[in-house]
Amino acid sequence: MFELISYERFRDTPAVRFFDVTIGSSNARDLVIHSGPAISPPNDLKTGDWQFYLHPHQEDNLLAASGGRTFYLVNLSWDQPFHIVRLAAGGDILRIPPGTFHRSISDLDGSVVLNQAVRDQGASLTREFRVYNSGRIPALKFATSLGASRPVLHGVEPLLQAA
Repeated sequence: MFELISYERFRDTPAVRFFDVTIGSSNARDLVIHSGPAISPPNDLKTGDWQFYLHPHQEDNLLAASGGRTFYLVNLSWDQPFHIVRLAAGGDILRIPPGTFHRSISDLDGSVVLNQAVRDQGASLTREFRVYNSGRIPALKFATSLGASRPVLHGVEPLLQAA
């Protein structure tokens, strides 16, 4: 299943903190910048259906460097397939295993996220960044619908209470 990984603060100087956020097995780095409340991937323009990424040969290790982002994770092989995870600057690293549908929505002011990915040898960016439309995948649509069991929330509860 997904994992939240803590990291270590190793030095402080006046008004400066240093953290070791190394993912030892990482062999690729992505810096993803959302300007404002971006949705990635965006909803289907015609139907409004949610869309997701799924990396068959890549593990994501995501760290919010600024702002915050809420991730929607669906893995049909998990006991509870739908999770909503809040990732905020200064929080844990979110590890998303290969084969997990995921999408994210940034805070109103946007976010910057560093991904220390682990890609299998021969992984192709074209295959890894395909977009999957939930309207075309019945099991995915059901897992995220009101008819399914409620999603498991991680760090999102205060946001829902404030709404």
